[in-house]
Amino acid sequence: MIGGALRLERVGASLGAQDLFGEITVEVKPGEIATIMGPSGSGKSTLLSLVCGTLDPVFRARGRVIVASDDVTAWPARRRRLGILFQDDMLFPHLSVGDNLAFGLVETVRDRATRRDRIASALAEAELAGFADRDPATLSGGQRARVALMRTLLAEPRALLFDEPFSKLDVELRERVRRFVFDHARRRALPVLLVTHDPADAAAAGGPIVAIGPSPPV
Repeated sequence: MIGGALRLERVGASLGAQDLFGEITVEVKPGEIATIMGPSGSGKSTLLSLVCGTLDPVFRARGRVIVASDDVTAWPARRRRLGILFQDDMLFPHLSVGDNLAFGLVETVRDRATRRDRIASALAEAELAGFADRDPATLSGGQRARVALMRTLLAEPRALLFDEPFSKLDVELRERVRRFVFDHARRRALPVLLVTHDPADAAAAGGPIVAIGPSPPV
C-alpha cells in the first residue's frame, strides 16, 4: 500500500551499554514532512539507517518501524521500499542522466518503450527535458539534485528519508531545491523524515520536529 503513514514507535539505538539517543515516537502522515534535529554526532544518520534497514549490526536497535500499516522492523532494506536522499546526490558518473534514472525504475517496468517514457516524463517533471544523454558532470548542483530526487521517486518508494540533502547547496539554490523536493513529496502524498541541523529546513517542512540527542543519565 502506497500512501500510508510512517510511524516510529519507541525507536532507539545503542552501542554496548551506551544509548545513542533517547527513544523516539513519531507519526508522519502522508504528504507530511517530519524533521529530526540535533547536533553533529547526536545519532541522526544512525536513526535513518535504523529506519531504512541498513543499521550496522554493531548497534542494537529497539522499537518498531511501521510503514503504511506494515511492521517492517525485521524486514531487509530492499523490501521496505523507502527512498533516501543524502548530502551527496550519488549520481553514477559513468552513466548518462537517462541511465541514472533508469537505475531507479522498479523491476516490473521491463518494456523498453515504457522505460523510455517513464524517464522522459521524469526529466520533463524536473524541467530537464532532453537531458537523457547528458553526462551528470555537466549538470549544475540544482539539476543534479533534481535528477537524484526523480531517480528515487521512479523506484516508487512508500516513504522518503532525507539525510541533510540540501547542506552542500548555497542559500539561494538551497531554497529552490528544497521547495522542489518538498513539493514533489507532498504531491505524491509520501511521508518524509528529514534529518537536518538547519532551522530553515525545519520551518519549510512545516511538520513535527523531533530533537535528538543522547539519553540523559538516570
